[in-house]
Amino acid sequence: MGIRQSELRRVEIPCPPLAEQQAIAEVLGALDDKIALNRRVNRTLEEMAAALFRSWFVDFDPVVARADGRAPFGMDAETAALFPDAFVDSEEGPIPEGWLVQPIGNVVNRWRRSADPDAIADDTPYIGLEHMPRRHIALTEWGVAGAVGSTKSRFREGDILFGKLRPYFGKVGIAFTDGICSTDILVLRAIRAEFQEWALGHLSGESVIGYAAATASGTRMPRTKWSILERYPVAVPPLAVARVFAEQVRPYHSQMRVGASQSRTLAALRDTLLPQLLSGTIRLRDAERQVGEA
Repeated sequence: MGIRQSELRRVEIPCPPLAEQQAIAEVLGALDDKIALNRRVNRTLEEMAAALFRSWFVDFDPVVARADGRAPFGMDAETAALFPDAFVDSEEGPIPEGWLVQPIGNVVNRWRRSADPDAIADDTPYIGLEHMPRRHIALTEWGVAGAVGSTKSRFREGDILFGKLRPYFGKVGIAFTDGICSTDILVLRAIRAEFQEWALGHLSGESVIGYAAATASGTRMPRTKWSILERYPVAVPPLAVARVFAEQVRPYHSQMRVGASQSRTLAALRDTLLPQLLSGTIRLRDAERQVGEA
């Protein structure tokens, strides 16, 4: 059975006066504006972390400066002293003296822990590829485990999630919560916690994503494999450099996590208030109070 358009047009629904509709839009629009602002702030924080990563670990700016007899820009003397003042040749080209070229798998592990949907709470956060943005590391969207029906992979807050299906989309990010994810997502974690932010910088960067895309298998649905991805060569810095980098970018990630949590709360409030306002279940002044408190 179905419904014809002519019948659908005759269905009556309650509709507030135009002035009240405009007032409702204004109140709920404030929530949308705050969500959009949080998104812009998160993108800015992400760009700041990526810029610092490129400067230190791709362009080697502090080493270039010290080799030229200059103080690295924007860096205190104690941090600058952690970087050498010369380069050495390697199979990947010039790298800072004292650093080593190694497969990224020497620093990062794939974390394997399966999750049976029947054995976990229905409200457990679930991240699928559809929840992961392209070329942005903030994983702010997720569903719930009650909506999935096959075996998934577990992850922890702070883990790196790497979409292995069609890797050229660059679906790589940092988890802001514990949960489960699609088996088309690699759960990655640095062997030492000090290297986690450094690992995220490499794994979400254009070079690794390009390597994953070039080595993926399959024509219509290409997938990368950790057994291949882990071979990607990187210049590994001393532990002290990785630690200082982590200390500088972790506050960015923490702010991003707070912004993401706030946006989810605001979006839930908006989605709850809209039908109640349109149906007259609550008064506009009550909605304004809730929005103001939020």
